[in-house]
Amino acid sequence: MNLNQKITFADTVFAQEVDGEMVLLDMNSENYFGLDEVGTAIWQAMQEHGVLQEVYNTLLAQYDVEEEVLQKDLLNFIEKLVESGLVEVEEN
Repeated sequence: MNLNQKITFADTVFAQEVDGEMVLLDMNSENYFGLDEVGTAIWQAMQEHGVLQEVYNTLLAQYDVEEEVLQKDLLNFIEKLVESGLVEVEEN
């Protein structure tokens, strides 16, 4: 996985922000997922931009974090979303 990839959301996932945090429902598995404040910011940036490099740039401007730490954390987060079937990544 790399920052040049594009995010595609699964058609079966519904997202709703509740009290500043994102709640996701996967209609296929009927599982709920709760995202904390940072996870919510990542999800919203993915919805807005779609390409991981742009998501990364947005988060880098939003948070006081080292570039390497952000990249590692972002890619780990995306990997978990992919494993859960909530998003897919493809070359841009």
